[in-house]
Amino acid sequence: MTDDDATDQATDAAADTTTDAAADSLPEDVIPVIPVRNLVQFPGVVLPVTVGRARSVAAAQEAARRERAVGILLQRDEAVEEPTGADMHRIGTTANILRYVTTPDGAHHLVCQGLQRFRVVEWVSGHPFMAARVEMVEESDTNSPEVKARFLNLRNEAVEALQLLPQAPQELLAAVQAIESPAELADMTASYMDLKPAEKQGVLETVDLLERLDKVGSLLAQRIEVLRISRDIRERTREAMDERQREFLLREQLRAIQKELGEADEGRQAEIGELQDAIVKAGMPPDVREHAEKELRRLERMPEAAQEYSMVRTYLDWLIEMPWDRLSESSIDIAEARRILDEDHYGLEKVKRRILEFLAVRKLNPEGRSPILCFVGPPGVGKTSLGQSIARATGRAFARVSLGGVHDESEIRGHRRTYVGALPGNIVQAIRKAGTRDCVLMLDEMDKLGQGFHGDPSAALLEVLDPEQNATFRDHYLGVAFDLSKVMFIATANVLDTIPGPLRDRMELIELSGYTEDEKLEIAKRYLVKRQLAANGLKPEQLEIPDDTLRAIIRDHTREAGNRNLERMIGAVARHVAVRIAEGQVQSLRVDPPMLTEILGPPRFENDVAMRTSVPGVATGLAWTPVGGDILFIEASRFPGSGRLILTGQLGDVMKESAQAALSLIKSRVKDLGLDPEGLDKFDIHVHVPAGAIPKDGPSAGVAMFTALVSLLSGRCVRADTAMTGEISLRGLVLPVGGIREKVVAAQRAGLKTVMLPARNRKDYDDIPAAVRDQLSFVWLERVDDAVRAALAPAEAETQRKVG
Repeated sequence: MTDDDATDQATDAAADTTTDAAADSLPEDVIPVIPVRNLVQFPGVVLPVTVGRARSVAAAQEAARRERAVGILLQRDEAVEEPTGADMHRIGTTANILRYVTTPDGAHHLVCQGLQRFRVVEWVSGHPFMAARVEMVEESDTNSPEVKARFLNLRNEAVEALQLLPQAPQELLAAVQAIESPAELADMTASYMDLKPAEKQGVLETVDLLERLDKVGSLLAQRIEVLRISRDIRERTREAMDERQREFLLREQLRAIQKELGEADEGRQAEIGELQDAIVKAGMPPDVREHAEKELRRLERMPEAAQEYSMVRTYLDWLIEMPWDRLSESSIDIAEARRILDEDHYGLEKVKRRILEFLAVRKLNPEGRSPILCFVGPPGVGKTSLGQSIARATGRAFARVSLGGVHDESEIRGHRRTYVGALPGNIVQAIRKAGTRDCVLMLDEMDKLGQGFHGDPSAALLEVLDPEQNATFRDHYLGVAFDLSKVMFIATANVLDTIPGPLRDRMELIELSGYTEDEKLEIAKRYLVKRQLAANGLKPEQLEIPDDTLRAIIRDHTREAGNRNLERMIGAVARHVAVRIAEGQVQSLRVDPPMLTEILGPPRFENDVAMRTSVPGVATGLAWTPVGGDILFIEASRFPGSGRLILTGQLGDVMKESAQAALSLIKSRVKDLGLDPEGLDKFDIHVHVPAGAIPKDGPSAGVAMFTALVSLLSGRCVRADTAMTGEISLRGLVLPVGGIREKVVAAQRAGLKTVMLPARNRKDYDDIPAAVRDQLSFVWLERVDDAVRAALAPAEAETQRKVG
């Protein structure tokens, strides 16, 4: 222990001179005092003291020369370089200097033995060192039961504390056990305890023995608790080290045995080491890493010829290659995303707006649970390419899982490893291929999921698409939880009817309708022609397809909601030109509409509306199909019979009921409609919907059937340029139906001029493209009477009478 901050050292000669001058003038009750900073001397304790300040050196030399006791006293503030009496505590310990050593570097080292406590009465000046008049503090070393009990407890605790120390000297333990004096034990224990100087000074100033024993015992109990915790930590660390050393030793012995037996395989050991390093670098969660290391230990003990060896090795490869902690280094730029969407897709403004909203929420709340989007629409309208555009706009990897025809649950969740040839499910395989945990994963053809005796794959998708559950998705093959919460799921479907309700409820549906003729023209000019030119090895200057030619292809050779057939037809034109250029007949070619007959054949579609509605009993309806809207002809005829209703054309139950409801409504209102009531009972009515090979169902043909029957019974033709849709009730009301946009686009595509819609479908008017609205006139139907007035032409006799 040292008087650390002493800076000025006096030389031995100067110290000798000052001490000689003061020797005779120092009274017996005045002792030289050595001020110390980080040291508290206790009675009966031998401590080393290093002094450096000139006054301290002088005090030590005076005491050593005169063989007098010196006072060891603690400073109140250790920062004071030249303390005065006011800077010192009042109680200290007198000590004999057993040894005084001066080293070559000028330091003075003392070995002091504490004698007795003293209290400073007054400070004495006029000496080259600090001196004070003191009085000795008498201590009572009684053996009362209270003192004896505390003494025994303190000695036991001191022995326990020494035993808890990692390298406690046995001599000190023996000395503590040999102490018989309570006061001596308290002072020695406090001296050797790891206490702050202020705490030790507090013990020194506690004169009452009972109180001192309590204070030292309390401080020692705290230190024992700390030592116990330290010992436990030390033992656990040593046990862990011993276990690793034992494992290392056993592995080395195993290698040596294998080498002696000729079974050592350095290549395999290198392979195991590489797998261990790969597991460490894979970023697995702690439980997954522990599981992987357990499998690796199994692999290490397993012979390579074992059947299970390759299975375990393949399994470890899957665990290592999964992107446990790999995320895309991307940020969402809304302006850039808007540009990419506009660049990749023409039209679809409503869909693009919803996608931008989706991305904006992701940007502002990256940790939030965003909805799972499901694009619903006919084939060829750009559902899959929208998912690719979202991936490009967000800078994420894109992966696609085709669900069409999937009928086994294991294709979603994977096979258990007990089966031969087991693999993870399509979800895990796609994420591994993408390489990041936050990829854009498209679940394509959601509506075409099957169901077999191996389970229901749509039920397995419930966990995948539930933001509350997919953070702990468990593939049967992996057998550990994988976090899917960062994956951006996008689903596609053509129809919603075949998607189970719980699965549909987990997704936000975004409907994509069919394109109009103008939209198809723009898409062909911007994307399809360029793509087919590149696919067929043509340069832009070698083939020119003007707008009127493209319109002719759209109108006469394709009739679809999407653009797939349109692209095929453009590809056929490009191949025709490529053949002529390759043969050297032309260098470039402009394809005009008259040339399409030679290239694509005669027109496949023609406007037969006028011909089909030129007789009474024929009405044009509008239908919705999975591939977009279409026109539907309702044909009715009558012949002598008993009033039966005959329905043909492969109609579903709902459509049959619509025809029955239309006939019942006519019978109930036969006088209001100006019909002959007796004729209904003497004739059978046959309602036929052409294209009989195609199943048809739904209530939206009710208005068309009612109009066709009124036209038949009244002899008045339905206007050739008019189509209609709507459900009817027995009260004569026209009820709303769905698919208005697709139906109206189909009517415009077929060359119709007037469309009759339920009045309660006015809310869908804004969804109809503006280019289509401008070419059609709309009649809004509240009741079936409105349909009769708007759709039926005047009777021929009435027309002649009005003219005459």
